[in-house]
Amino acid sequence: MKILVIDGQGGKVGKSIVEQLKAALPNQKITAIGTNSIATSTMLKAGADMGATGENPVIYNCKDADIIVGPIGIILANSLLGEVTPQMAAAVSGSKAQKFLIPSNKCNSHVVSTQNLSLTDYVQLAVERVTVFSLHPSSEDLTKL
Repeated sequence: MKILVIDGQGGKVGKSIVEQLKAALPNQKITAIGTNSIATSTMLKAGADMGATGENPVIYNCKDADIIVGPIGIILANSLLGEVTPQMAAAVSGSKAQKFLIPSNKCNSHVVSTQNLSLTDYVQLAVERVTVFSLHPSSEDLTKL
């Protein structure tokens, strides 16, 4: 199973995702794709098995990913202060992979029906769902997890 963690800025969200996924799924390979080299480096230091930086790695790796995890901004063109190009957003949103997105009310985008949880709690919830899905990929309704 190919799991991508995509993040930008300083890679804080991606770091937390990688650390928790590695704890939950120690034998699973995790690929970190950063929109910048700092984000990639941060995720690699957190335990990602391999990493790359920039638009082309996002586009290329989304084609055959099974799971994509990251902040919701990875599906929004020009988000993360412009780090997510329209091509990156299209590659992520157009991927057939299951997407587990961490909500954020930054970048002028507001997710209306979310719970009022901390970033830490949202990452933990996403990791729990990725873990269940990776162990049981035939799960039809992930909202019941």
